[in-house]
Amino acid sequence: MQTQRVRIGSDEHKQLFCRSFIDTHDAYDPASLPWPDLDDASLNRLRAVPFWGTALQIERNAGFLVNAFAQQLADPLIRQAIALQGFEENRHALMIGTLVERYGLEAPIDTTLPAPTKRAFIDFGYNECLDSFFGFGIFRLARQAGVLPLDLIALFARVLHEEARHIVFFVNWIAYDRAKRGYGAPVLQSPATAIGYVRSLRRLIGLARGGRDNAESKKFGEAFNEVSFANLTLREFVASCLIENDAVMAPLDPRLLRPRVIPAIARFALRFMPAPKTEPTAESA
Repeated sequence: MQTQRVRIGSDEHKQLFCRSFIDTHDAYDPASLPWPDLDDASLNRLRAVPFWGTALQIERNAGFLVNAFAQQLADPLIRQAIALQGFEENRHALMIGTLVERYGLEAPIDTTLPAPTKRAFIDFGYNECLDSFFGFGIFRLARQAGVLPLDLIALFARVLHEEARHIVFFVNWIAYDRAKRGYGAPVLQSPATAIGYVRSLRRLIGLARGGRDNAESKKFGEAFNEVSFANLTLREFVASCLIENDAVMAPLDPRLLRPRVIPAIARFALRFMPAPKTEPTAESA
């Protein structure tokens, strides 16, 4: 049965992407989750991860930015939905903060907060689209390799679901916003979308360069050297990102727009990567 489409920029579209986001909110308290006791090997791996402070700061800044931006919006329904996203971003910070406190991790952060402008919110949305795609693949590989107890990994599955909701909400909101401003045609939206992803990719490359060849990265590699990532190929990583991306998107309303640029680039790139002897499949999760 073919899914009935809604007109981008219509009130029906706004009701759909806002109500779908609000109605799928999951109420939980990170401190009340069943955090497992970890053995020494798992604790050493967690403590060797060098980016807990970065992750905590990203989520903390995101909560502030999204909440503050929401208060600037005139439309009550969109304001409600974006404020809810801000609540969930703050809760992600609480998730990481609880992890840090419970397992004695190092997570230094900066107290500087971002300016809550529309440009900053849009940049953040594209950053989430890019980061989430790769994060989905990393989560899948970590789950398969058993780098940490499944009880701990399972706690963060709900965060993946929320990230999927966030980026789907964002691509619908930005398409709606552009349509209301007279830029609804794909040919008019494409340049702004491309700029958004280029800005996000440039930020990601900068982060990668900053974390390369330092003592923390060496410590991280040593802690995970017994896990079977050494033979991981680029093709296997990209394929895992695509499989997990499809899995987390599947429960969401099919009438909603999805982030398409990064998955489309990944699928195109796979055509030119040497095929391994065994391809990862959805059944191997």
